[in-house]
Amino acid sequence: MHRFIAKANVDHFMGLLNGNDLTPDRRTAITKLLIAELDKLAHDLDHLEFAEKRAAEGRDRVIRVRDSCNGHPFGTSEREQAERLLVSCENLQTVLEDFCHRLREKVNSLGGTIYSGPRRNLIY
Repeated sequence: MHRFIAKANVDHFMGLLNGNDLTPDRRTAITKLLIAELDKLAHDLDHLEFAEKRAAEGRDRVIRVRDSCNGHPFGTSEREQAERLLVSCENLQTVLEDFCHRLREKVNSLGGTIYSGPRRNLIY
């Protein structure tokens, strides 16, 4: 049951982070909550497929947002907003890719730990 809730929370937090109406403090708080939920899933290797799917969806979203950003002229408020959203999407993607990488390492090491060192400092 806790796995179902953790997966639902991951999807919920990702949905919030994919929006463009968050303050930097709120984005940081939600990102921390997302990482905590991902860590709950890190103890069960069956969640690698779930994580890989979310990472693949995130890569597609980064491409779409980047294309949208490039469609706005430089110096406009639309471009600035699109650039902020792009940075948010790229940061979220970094979190997802890092989680997938740690899970893959755990699978490959057979019995290793998911925690491979301190988290990277990301700008949110």
